[in-house]
Amino acid sequence: MPEQIFKDIKIADFSWYAVGPWATKYFADYGATVVRIESSRRIDGHRSTPPFKDGKPGVNRSAAWAIGNNNKYGVTLNLRHPRGLEVAKKFISWADIMVENFTPGTIKKLSLDYDEARKVNPGIIYLSSCNKGQSGPQHMAPGFGSHLTSASGFVNLTGWPDRDPVVIFGPYTDFVSCRYIIVALTAALEYRHRTGKGQYIDLAQYEASLHFLGPLFLDYQANGNLMFRQGNRSACACPHGVFPTKGEDRWIAIAVFSDREWKSLCKVMGRPEWTMREKMRTFLGRKTNEDEVEKLISEWTRDHEAYSLMKMLQKVGVRAGVVQDSRGILEDEQIRYRRQLVELEHRDMGRHYYPTSAFTLSETPCDLRLPAPCLGQHNEFVYTQTLGISDEEFVELQSCGALD
Repeated sequence: MPEQIFKDIKIADFSWYAVGPWATKYFADYGATVVRIESSRRIDGHRSTPPFKDGKPGVNRSAAWAIGNNNKYGVTLNLRHPRGLEVAKKFISWADIMVENFTPGTIKKLSLDYDEARKVNPGIIYLSSCNKGQSGPQHMAPGFGSHLTSASGFVNLTGWPDRDPVVIFGPYTDFVSCRYIIVALTAALEYRHRTGKGQYIDLAQYEASLHFLGPLFLDYQANGNLMFRQGNRSACACPHGVFPTKGEDRWIAIAVFSDREWKSLCKVMGRPEWTMREKMRTFLGRKTNEDEVEKLISEWTRDHEAYSLMKMLQKVGVRAGVVQDSRGILEDEQIRYRRQLVELEHRDMGRHYYPTSAFTLSETPCDLRLPAPCLGQHNEFVYTQTLGISDEEFVELQSCGALD
């Protein structure tokens, strides 16, 4: 195995739920030593989030928690205990990077904010990620991903024109913000490599998500157009949607963006009479009669098996894809070939899948080595071997509740 790109980087991960842990997972997967610091007094909410292995809840049985925390060491620490605070500062002294995503002001109340951290470690790279940043009139607004996707405008675009907005599945703002965190931390590491200086990174998940709606803001600013819910349709394609196929709840997505692609679709359909009508010959005609187009295509697709139809359409240059469920993704030949899901043996859950990196580096590949830790699983190892705490002090810290 080649030497990994973040091999010598040490991260004290004080974050919880999604965005922070998912970001630090990338560093762990590329060789960084990441210690996930939790408290048994206030369990990370993701540990209580389904799905659970075999449907049995438990702090060490959540797949939602596990997939963002493989390759990390897991310890417990009570930050509200005076001795626990002392240990937290040992982590800061040890680390290159510290990550937290608590509500603004929380970490300062614990005397672990950036000003305090750089007293302990002047070169520390310190990242805070919260809903709307560390300053501004709304910086204390509470919320989760579903609230931020609403505030940033995504939910207003999701759903059908004649129905209420639909909340996007999962914390979408966390999904995209963690990628920005990776870039920001890597840039800060490069800056420190050149200058020897650490720095503070304030990453607002609200602001990060807005970058994905840039064209809509431009359209409104330039033309006064307000984007609205369109269901599965697109302003520049017809047909553009999902259509039923053989089997129970089986669907295929089809998108046609040009007259050439439309002719190719008609050829696969056997050029039925309705495709030859004058109103179907142009994009504008098809768009004007979109309900009819979708109805007639659905009557054709429902007689075909999804995968065989997908391959027929793709072969002639028509964009088409099977609408997958979880089982289909696990069995997908492309996913298997590129090893995007890797099985690891977990102490409580047994063997289950973990996602690998979303990108591939040829010289320093991702390496999934360790399953996600159980709560406090590595306490003794990390405190005595990594932080250098004596066995006697370790026992004392356990006894007084500092490591709860």
